[in-house]
Amino acid sequence: MIELNKDNYDAEVKEVQGAVVVDFWSPKCDPCMALLPFVEKLAEELEGKVKFCKVNSMQNRRLSIKEKVLGLPTILFYKDGEKVAELTKEDATEENIKAEIAKL
Repeated sequence: MIELNKDNYDAEVKEVQGAVVVDFWSPKCDPCMALLPFVEKLAEELEGKVKFCKVNSMQNRRLSIKEKVLGLPTILFYKDGEKVAELTKEDATEENIKAEIAKL
């Protein structure tokens, strides 16, 4: 998974053709830490098909605000540079993430 920040977010997410999944997380967020291994495993399984990135929102507060991340965990789904879906807090489940990826 690619670690994102304000300097590489647009180039790695918004200027990319194809499917991109972005995981906004925090080390102090227990649900985030529980979900991260699943997302990392999914990234390995779908390598070459879907690009997976993550943003530590504690270290990137302005980027989180810019992307309208209001709660954690937040998973954003992009297709050809456009945000097409978002899962936040209790909706960010393994089942829902797989369902959104299938739509990309």
